Amino acid sequence: MTNYKDAQELSKLTLGKPTDYCSEYNPDLLQAVPRSLNRNKLALTNETLPFIGEDVWYGYELSWLNMKGKPVVAVAEFRFPCTSGNIVESKSFKLYLNSFNQTKFNSIQDVTDKLTNDLSNTSGAETKVSLYPVDNCPALQISSKKAICIDDLDITIDNYNLNADILQPDVLDSEVSQENHDVIEETIVSHLLKSNCLITNQPDWASIYIEYKGLAINHEKILKYLISFRQHNEFHEQCVERIFCDLLKYNQLESLTVFTRYTRRGGLDINPYRSNISSSAPCCRTLRQ
Repeated sequence: MTNYKDAQELSKLTLGKPTDYCSEYNPDLLQAVPRSLNRNKLALTNETLPFIGEDVWYGYELSWLNMKGKPVVAVAEFRFPCTSGNIVESKSFKLYLNSFNQTKFNSIQDVTDKLTNDLSNTSGAETKVSLYPVDNCPALQISSKKAICIDDLDITIDNYNLNADILQPDVLDSEVSQENHDVIEETIVSHLLKSNCLITNQPDWASIYIEYKGLAINHEKILKYLISFRQHNEFHEQCVERIFCDLLKYNQLESLTVFTRYTRRGGLDINPYRSNISSSAPCCRTLRQ
């Protein structure tokens, strides 16, 4: 389902290749991945997106020098609109942030402006950047959303290949739907989501929050579906958009929000948020982050 893995647009990425680290500011290190590579497969364009939202990244290894040569450290929050033309490729992002290490800047505002300009140019849309002291950052507060955890369901799994048809309603589901037309509002969470990097095959671990209004979703089916991503290769943002589209396709929902908190790698964590009712991701952080 990821026939874009060998796309020409990905051939020049440093991801998966030996790379020298640069400690002098260099915006040319940033590399972009067109969102269209995955969205074409899902038959999505910016004009037909069934969701709004953003990708929220947190950087925990940002440092630079002040004009006297003294190091400064900060935690960074980056918010990319889901309508941007590109994803910022994560390895290039890490290399770019590393290039600040031995560079002098006049002020924290100067650093913020550089980050905002460079990331906006790479993503193709205005990026919001906020820098926080490491001991006073909203992103560091453990604040999980209230949700029903479905991980303790006693189910049998014998296939770990992505299969959206798991969500297909069966006869029993249809009978239940006919008997019970009650619309409910519910937030469920699973900490069992795992996928793999499209290029390197490295594992990506996540907690996923699904908030919806509509006819009740079968919890066993959605858990089996999420586990079927276990050997699936795709970027974080693309997995979340696929999940959002599949849930809309197979369930009768009035509203839907999918928010995924991935564990950090190399000082960055990526948190895609897709919704058809709200464009801004809430402050929420799990113990694994």
